[in-house]
Amino acid sequence: MADKCSGGLLNGAVPGEATKQDENVKRGNWTNQIEFVLTSVGYAVGLGNVWRFPYLCYRNGGGAFMFPYFIMLVFCGIPLFFMELSFGQFASQGCLGVWRISPMFKGVGYGMMVVSTYIGIYYNVVICLAFYYFFSSMTRVLPWTYCTNPWNTPDCTGVLDATNGSAAPPLNLTQLLNHTLKRTSPSEEYWRRYVLKLSDDIGNLGEVRLPLLGCLGISWVIVFLCLFKGVKSSGKVVYFTATFPYVVLTILFVRGITLEGAVTGITYYLTPQWDKILDAKVWGDAASQIFYSLGCAWGGLITMASYNKFHNNCYRDSIIISITNCATSVYAGFVIFSILGFMAQHLGVDVSQVADHGPGLAFVAYPEALTLLPISPLWSVLFFFMLILLGLGTQFCLLETLVTAIVDEVGNDWIIRRKTFVTLGMAVVGFLLGIPLTTQAGIYWLLLMDNYAASFSLVIISCIMCVSIMYIYGHRNYFKDIEMMLGFPPPLFFQICWRFFSPAIIFFILVFTVIQYRPIAYNTYVYPPWAISIGFLMALSSVLCIPLYAVYKLCRAEGDTLLQRLKNATKPSQDWGPALAEHRAGRYAPAPSPTPHLDVQLLNPEKPRSGDVALPGQGSNGSAHSQDSRL
Repeated sequence: MADKCSGGLLNGAVPGEATKQDENVKRGNWTNQIEFVLTSVGYAVGLGNVWRFPYLCYRNGGGAFMFPYFIMLVFCGIPLFFMELSFGQFASQGCLGVWRISPMFKGVGYGMMVVSTYIGIYYNVVICLAFYYFFSSMTRVLPWTYCTNPWNTPDCTGVLDATNGSAAPPLNLTQLLNHTLKRTSPSEEYWRRYVLKLSDDIGNLGEVRLPLLGCLGISWVIVFLCLFKGVKSSGKVVYFTATFPYVVLTILFVRGITLEGAVTGITYYLTPQWDKILDAKVWGDAASQIFYSLGCAWGGLITMASYNKFHNNCYRDSIIISITNCATSVYAGFVIFSILGFMAQHLGVDVSQVADHGPGLAFVAYPEALTLLPISPLWSVLFFFMLILLGLGTQFCLLETLVTAIVDEVGNDWIIRRKTFVTLGMAVVGFLLGIPLTTQAGIYWLLLMDNYAASFSLVIISCIMCVSIMYIYGHRNYFKDIEMMLGFPPPLFFQICWRFFSPAIIFFILVFTVIQYRPIAYNTYVYPPWAISIGFLMALSSVLCIPLYAVYKLCRAEGDTLLQRLKNATKPSQDWGPALAEHRAGRYAPAPSPTPHLDVQLLNPEKPRSGDVALPGQGSNGSAHSQDSRL
C-alpha cells in the first residue's frame, strides 16, 4: 500500500510528466497537472481582474489598498481556495456529490448550482458584447472615434478633432465646466445609442438586438465545442485561453507606459493614502474583492479539483493559482491606468473623471482611450480579444460545474456515456435564457443579476460550507483526510484559518455587505422597487436551497426523536470518502466480511455421496464447525 501511495504522489504532481492513463476510468482525469492549473487560473482570472480591481484600488487609497488586499488574501483567500480544492479532490465528486460528507448540507451544493446558473447566463452575454466590439474593431477607423455618425447627438464631443484627427487642445476653466456638464463621448453614444439602443426603463424590453443575439450564439457554440468532451477537450483549449491574455496584457502594458501622461495615471493608481487604512470600507472592499475574484462558493473549484488524481498536491496548486490571480489584478491596473492617464492628459481633466469600472470601463472609457493611439483598430482588437479569452476561461468552468453535478448525481453509465448531450442541453438552455439580456433593456437586467444573484448569497454559502466541514464533520477528521490524500496534514496556519480566521472574515464580509448596501443604479437610472425585489429573490433562491433541503433530509432521516434524526442526517454517508477502492485505506477501508468458520476447498474435491447427510452442526460446505476449528 505504501508503494502505491508513493507512486500516486508522483502521479499528477509533476508538471510536464508523460501522460498516464486515468485513475478514475469512469469519470476521467486531467491529462496532466498543467491542464488543471491553467484551467483554474483561467477560472479565477476573469473580467473582474481587469475592470473592477484597478478601480477599487485607486478609490480606496491607491497603494495603501494593497496592504489590506494581501492580508485578506493570506488569511481568507488562499485558505478557502485550498479547502475547496481539497474537498473536491478527496471525494472526486462535483458540488453535489461531495456533500456525502454531511448529507443534510447538500443544499449548499444546490445553492452553488443556482449561483453558477445565474452567473453563466449573464457572463456569456458580457462575452457576446466583447465579441461584438471585437468584430466592430476590424475597420480602418474605429466607429466610436468621431461624432459624425447617424446615432450621435449634438452633445457629442470627440477626443480627436474630426477635421484633422489631431488631439483636441486642453480647455480653459469655463470651457472645461461646460464640457464636463454637457459632454458625451462618441464611445458612450456608440455604446448606448447604437450597440444597446438602450431603452428608458428595465420593464421596456423593446426589440431583441439581432447582432448581439448572433454574437451570443457564437459565444455558446464556442463554449460547447470546447467542453463537448469534458475536461479532456477543455484541458487542451486552456493552453491558449489561459496564457494568451497575459501576452495581450504585456503588449498593452508596453504600449501604455510609452504614452505621454501614463506616469500620471499609474501614479494616481498606486499613490498610497495611508489615512484610508483605518477606514472599514477599505478592508471590506479588499475582503470582498479577494472572495469574489477567486471564485469561492461558485462550485467551480470543487468541480475542477474533482478531476485531479487522488494524490495530486492541491496545497501547492492553491497557493500558485491564488497568487497568480492577485498578481494579474495588480498588473492589469498598470495596463488600464497608463492608458487612462494618457487620455486624461489629452482631455485636460483629472484621471478620476475618466476612470470607471465594470461595463463602463470595458465598453466606454478604455475604447475611447484607444482611439488616441496610432493604429487604434489593432489595439482595440487585441483588448477585446483579451476580454473574450478571460470570459471564456471562467465560462468553461461554470458550465462544467453544472454538467458534472448533474452527471455525478444521476451517476449511471447511461448518462456518463451521454455527457456530451447533457453539455449540449445546458448550452441551449443557457442561450435561450440569455436572449432577454440582448434586448434594449438587457444591460439593466445584466447589472441586476450581477449585483444580486452572486453577492451576499455567495458569502452565506461559503460560511456554511466552512462551518459544516470544520464543526459538523469535524476538523480532526478533515485534517486526517487531507493527510491520507497528500501524505502530510494541512499546515498549522491553514488549520487555524479554517477553524477561526476564515469564517470570521466571511462573516465580516456579510456584515459589511449589508451595512454598505445601496439600491442599484445604472448611471442616472434608478431601478424601480419591483426590479430590486426580483434581485433579492434571485439572491434568496440560492440561499433557500440550504434550509429547504435540510428540512427535507430531516424528515427522511431515521430516528424516533429530532435529535436522533439530526444526528443521522449530519453524519457522513456510507459512500463518503475516496472514490476508488485502491485509495480507501484506514477508516475508509471496507470492513472484512464476517466469517464464522473457515471454508476449506479440498485439492481433490469429490462429489457428495447421496448417503451423506449434513448434520445440524455442519456448515454449508458439509464440514463440521468442530473440524473447522481444528483445521
